[in-house]
Amino acid sequence: MPSIEENLRAWEHDHNWPQAGDEWSQWWGGPEAQWFASVYPRIHTFIPAPRILEIAPGFGRWTQFLKNHCEHLTVVDLTAACIEACKKRFLAESHINYYVNDGKSLEMIPDKSVDFAFSFDSLVHVEADVIEAYLDQLARKLRANGVGFIHHSNIGTFIDSKTSRLSIENAHWRAESMTSSLFEEFCDKANLQCINQELVNWGENDKSYLIDCFSIFTPKDSTWARPNKVIANGKFWEEAQQIERLSHGYTFKSRQPVSDF
Repeated sequence: MPSIEENLRAWEHDHNWPQAGDEWSQWWGGPEAQWFASVYPRIHTFIPAPRILEIAPGFGRWTQFLKNHCEHLTVVDLTAACIEACKKRFLAESHINYYVNDGKSLEMIPDKSVDFAFSFDSLVHVEADVIEAYLDQLARKLRANGVGFIHHSNIGTFIDSKTSRLSIENAHWRAESMTSSLFEEFCDKANLQCINQELVNWGENDKSYLIDCFSIFTPKDSTWARPNKVIANGKFWEEAQQIERLSHGYTFKSRQPVSDF
């Protein structure tokens, strides 16, 4: 769990996207605050980039920012509803291409055409076979010095070896077969070099458990290639709470007048 079929059902039918995906940024004070204070600082070294690929964009929560950092942006999602929402949202943008895939394939992307591949807060819900398939293809899709940033599950490190079951609650529907070390293995197998992994906690009730991972990777002969650095960040959720507090004074949303009722 969760399978590709379960993901399709969840995001195409079960979830009604009440705030177009912004609901998942509420802990940071909204997507603007989360992007500029949490996501962008982790990828700013690699963008702007001529051609960016975003996997699993949802309704465009990060697409709205990525589109301003490239000459061409391609978004690929399992759900047709998400792709249609993105098309409608970014109708005025002529430099974005949109594709619905089968949850694993990147065959629509030309080889050696991607400068930066990105996925955040989406592939945490896909199991190891999907991550492996994407990395195997990204090894072909990335340009010589291309870089990828993928947010994925690390909850598999909490599988009890005796019972083969999770020793903690899976409150955020994480993929139980994925770990940071497995991601690094998949990279190596695909002739990619994992160069940085940040292990983070996620959620108010999971502060003690580093259930997620942000992995950065590049081709082994890339100018970015180096031995992997693993950072255990048990303060990530505190960071989110601090960003939320500051967002009330610094975001565009904070400048909007408060209505009197």
